Amino acid sequence: MFFTIPTIFTWTRIVAIPLIIGVFYLGLQTGTQNLVATVMFVVFALTDWLDGFLARKLNQASSFGAFLDPVADKFLVCASLLVLVHLKRADVFVALIIIGREIAISALREWMAQIGASKSVAVHMLGKVKTTVQMVAIPFLLFDGMLFGVIDTGTWGLVLIWIAAVLTVWSMVYYLQKALPEIRKRVPR
Repeated sequence: MFFTIPTIFTWTRIVAIPLIIGVFYLGLQTGTQNLVATVMFVVFALTDWLDGFLARKLNQASSFGAFLDPVADKFLVCASLLVLVHLKRADVFVALIIIGREIAISALREWMAQIGASKSVAVHMLGKVKTTVQMVAIPFLLFDGMLFGVIDTGTWGLVLIWIAAVLTVWSMVYYLQKALPEIRKRVPR
């Protein structure tokens, strides 16, 4: 199940990381770099929807795919955030909040799965909203220009990435509260 059609699309998000980063080292004009990186991010981010759709449609869902999908998403988001910090388009504090939350919640989910309580930290709508806001903010910040001559993506991206940071903290608190009863059962006092 390592190379089904859906997992190949998932792998593309991981392969995309050096490609998106590499765009900024090709010596292209800034506007061209921004456009290419933005288009690549959007195309690869859309594979997140596509791999899930294909896994269900082709009956190729697998435990490996279920593991790899969120890992690929987190790699793509974290790498893009680091590029944006490097380009001074995102604050390092925002990147630390988002990346730190991803690590903490991934570890929490792993622990909850090991103790048989994974349902207590199942994906919630709040986490999905946070991800959606992130996935709009990042390409806006990568583009960093006027879209259709009307939308200042740099400004809107900055606002959205801060909203994503707030949602990130909120969703982390939510997941920790859901896990707390299970944690209390297992941590000696």
